[in-house]
Amino acid sequence: MSSPTSLPNDSYDAYNAYDAYEKSLTPPDSTPLRFGAFSWLFPHRSALAAVGLAVLIGGIVTFAAFASSTSMSLGDSLAGLLGTGDSATVMLVRDFRLPRIAVGLMVGAALGIAGCLTQTLAGNRLATPDVIGVNDGATAAVVASVVGSSTGMIGDWWLGPLGAAAAAMLVVACAGGAGHAGYRILVVGIGVSTVIGAVTDLVMSRENDNTAGGVFLWTVGSLNGRDWAVGTPLVYLLLVFVPLALVAGSRLQLLRFDDDMAATLGVNVPRVRAITLALAVVLSGIAVGIGGPIAFVALAAPVLAARLSGPTRVPILGSALVGAALVAGADALGRVVAPVEIPVGVVTSVLGGPFLLWVLFGKKSDSPSRTGKA
Repeated sequence: MSSPTSLPNDSYDAYNAYDAYEKSLTPPDSTPLRFGAFSWLFPHRSALAAVGLAVLIGGIVTFAAFASSTSMSLGDSLAGLLGTGDSATVMLVRDFRLPRIAVGLMVGAALGIAGCLTQTLAGNRLATPDVIGVNDGATAAVVASVVGSSTGMIGDWWLGPLGAAAAAMLVVACAGGAGHAGYRILVVGIGVSTVIGAVTDLVMSRENDNTAGGVFLWTVGSLNGRDWAVGTPLVYLLLVFVPLALVAGSRLQLLRFDDDMAATLGVNVPRVRAITLALAVVLSGIAVGIGGPIAFVALAAPVLAARLSGPTRVPILGSALVGAALVAGADALGRVVAPVEIPVGVVTSVLGGPFLLWVLFGKKSDSPSRTGKA
């Protein structure tokens, strides 16, 4: 292709006009990158935020590796991490603490992505899986699997996605479809969540003390005892669903404005909505099945990610990183702030109350929801 300086005057003016038009459509914090027939807008602010969050997660992982609810010293923890300590210390650090940290990071990432997808889909900052009943459905499915058990152990984690899917279908059916205004999904979801939560409490109240006590700890959100037995399949699942969520996020950016506008741009709106909802339900169901219904992460992660990356994008990757940092940090904090270990769900609930007030009274631009909706 000829350079602009070698073109005739008319062509040169047309080239400049097209270049100016292209720049006017490019977000101010992005640089267009072209690879043959493909192009991509490189987001400066989002990339900088991702780097900062990665550094923060590195610090949290370091802190969590040495955070102990027992009297283990920093020196003993380091010896266990390096494999130079006694067998019990090495086993505690390598076989229990490190897998728990990894699982916490992945659970937080799944919750963050699920919250970002549902918030954007419904156009409402409060429309997250733990508010609209999806997480309660996953919780109920896992709790129902231990009915009659005397071991006090929670059920299989894979029941979480099944319960989440059932609750999501119920909410969508009662709301008249996923394409309705966010407030309708939110109101119906709160009602469904209340009913499912009451049924779950009823089931637990009928169990013996041993079973109810063991399951209750998980129902407030806990990573205690989570190791590579659940961490390994979680890695594989995220390798499949996170790229799909990133693709869905790029489509959702067009749905944030208007369905008709998105359709004119070639987006199959019903298909995108269905796929997005399915991804959110699966990710939240997996997270709840493994770590329990950890509160407020799905709400806070997308809002914080949107503040970091700016309002022009659906921050899927940022939500994953913020969610991972929140869960891993809260879990580590719960092991050191009190003589007895505090479940991660309790820590996030304590921190989530003031955050919820900030979301309710904050600016609308603080979330990845659709323009013009609360």
